[in-house]
Amino acid sequence: MATTIIITTGMRAITLMTTRMAEGALYDLLSWMSPSYPIGAFAYSSGLEWAVETGHVRNRTSAQGWIADLIAHGSIRTDMILFVHAYRAAAAGDGARLREVGALAAAMLTSRERHLESTAQGAAFRRTAQATSPTDSLALLDPIDDEALAYPVAAACLMAGHGVTLESALTAWLHGSIANLVSAAQRLVPLGQTDGQLLIRALREPCFAAVAEAAALADEDPFEQMGSAALHADLASMAHETQYTRLFRT
Repeated sequence: MATTIIITTGMRAITLMTTRMAEGALYDLLSWMSPSYPIGAFAYSSGLEWAVETGHVRNRTSAQGWIADLIAHGSIRTDMILFVHAYRAAAAGDGARLREVGALAAAMLTSRERHLESTAQGAAFRRTAQATSPTDSLALLDPIDDEALAYPVAAACLMAGHGVTLESALTAWLHGSIANLVSAAQRLVPLGQTDGQLLIRALREPCFAAVAEAAALADEDPFEQMGSAALHADLASMAHETQYTRLFRT
């Protein structure tokens, strides 16, 4: 990362410090959203397994459409709205507001498997973050039980506590969600490695557009800002519970 050189010694020190902080935030984001971060994300497909089984997702094009719809209209969009409000509450040190957002996040998990997927990852994320990247904001989550801690709430709280900008935090979290679904599609459809990378690349602009929309949300009741038009995906997560052959937990 380039550093602007300013002749004034004091100003130069400030510039260098800012650069190091930016590099540190980037490194941390890559670590928190890495597949090696032990939250078990690889075990979940968000209903994609059922979509493949029933022929709704058959190739790279249909996989792209399925994931793009989740981002623009479905559960991922809902999670991003909750992420924004959890981030703002954590950044302000507002524990009461964070608990309200957390309760709404748990209530918005529309099926048993969606609840399992989000809270299992949320609890694992909190445990790992407390052990490896402690910050005061994580204490705001203490009143929320593991079984009620949604993943985007836990992630937003950590990133806000470490001073990562909202846009960077959202982009990293969304990219992690996209990458996990693409990895599931590679195993289920199946898709090749190149197809997987083409799919991630194709979702780049939808990702940026979703981040811009979510980051610009007014500081109002998040429930009033929600709205889902991806009923098929919600039904997929319910139907997966009784799917005969399964590789994934959801």
